[in-house]
Amino acid sequence: MVAIKKDNLEKALDEQKNPEVSKEMEIGFHQGTLNTLVNERNELVKMIQQIEQIMRVHMQRLEELGVKIKTSDKK
Repeated sequence: MVAIKKDNLEKALDEQKNPEVSKEMEIGFHQGTLNTLVNERNELVKMIQQIEQIMRVHMQRLEELGVKIKTSDKK
């Protein structure tokens, strides 16, 4: 079994806290991340819209079959 040297571990962790990158690279990283997150959010909104549409169809059919539906609007 290999012994873990505490001093080396702390040094390695300190080096990872502040990696040296250029300002341009950091800006590019954050812009890319934001673009990805915006696209993910847009896809999530599309999924929610599709689910809402399917739920409406089922609710309409249940009402046609005589089932009363209670909805709670928490706004």
